[in-house]
Amino acid sequence: MIVFDASTLILLARIDVLDLFLSSLGDKVVIPEHVGLEVTTAGKEESQTIRRHIEDKTITVSRVKNAAQVKKLMEDFNIDSGEAEALTLALEKKAKVVATDDRNAIRTCKILKLDFITAIAVLVRAVEKGALAKDEGIIKLRKLQTIGRYSKAIIEDAARQIQGG
Repeated sequence: MIVFDASTLILLARIDVLDLFLSSLGDKVVIPEHVGLEVTTAGKEESQTIRRHIEDKTITVSRVKNAAQVKKLMEDFNIDSGEAEALTLALEKKAKVVATDDRNAIRTCKILKLDFITAIAVLVRAVEKGALAKDEGIIKLRKLQTIGRYSKAIIEDAARQIQGG
């Protein structure tokens, strides 16, 4: 099971990799209710794609049981409620992976010993597995660079990985 927060879900939808990722995944994808509301807000370009996956049950929306833990994570690690719900849900459901591109949520995953992936990692893996051509991967990486908050070093490292060197 993979639990997504809003950031990675939105980024993958915006670069047109979400459908590819979900169709190749042999695992269940879950998002907390708060993330579900956040990513299906009308007017956002990615909301229609994500809403379709929720309706098709490719993405399951689940309620967090431990609201106190959500609040504690928000306070202790300076993360928003969506990220805190995603991390809490991952702990409650013993998820294999948390998908997040939020810097503080990534730090929290490391502290809580939760495995995590980012949108860039998904993109690189898609190219490595041959699901995307290298040139298409680079185009999508450049789009991620403009819409995400990645350091130059992260983008350059991903470009090297995509180009196979």
